[in-house]
Amino acid sequence: MNKDSRTVKTVDLDLKDRLVSIQRVTKVTKGGRTFSFSAIVVVGNEDGIVGHGLGKANEVTTAIAKGVEDAKKNLIKVPVHKGTIPHEQLARYGGAYVFLKPASEGTGVKAGGAMRAVLESVGVKNVLAKSKGSSNPHNLVKATIGALLEMRDAVMVADQRGVNLDKVFNG
Repeated sequence: MNKDSRTVKTVDLDLKDRLVSIQRVTKVTKGGRTFSFSAIVVVGNEDGIVGHGLGKANEVTTAIAKGVEDAKKNLIKVPVHKGTIPHEQLARYGGAYVFLKPASEGTGVKAGGAMRAVLESVGVKNVLAKSKGSSNPHNLVKATIGALLEMRDAVMVADQRGVNLDKVFNG
């Protein structure tokens, strides 16, 4: 499934933003160092829609605002079934590897930092997640969203195979 068929327009969505990381970055010029801020932001409606963005500015609040605007430009729809994900998924972006596994009711979101922000924004209530390799928040967010993009529920599988929903479960 390609990403274009899962993109979402920002029309009347009640999006909540979460700040994943903020960094002070430096540009060295002839006149010395120039400091600015870079912010990674995740937005979601906690009902299957999520997006991430990066904002850079001379002030923290402006960087966050720019990150939110960027995140709203690349929203995706993710299948969430009974508060968890449909199946296990492994994904990678750069040096960050993420593993997502569905969990039973009452487990909660067992994930760290950047992955937790993405999973809570998408509306997953019960999931087991493990990040391996790099802990770079940029790459972790992108790897987690990549894993969520790979998710397919039973309806999607039936559509892709061109069969009824019953046939997916009964073979």
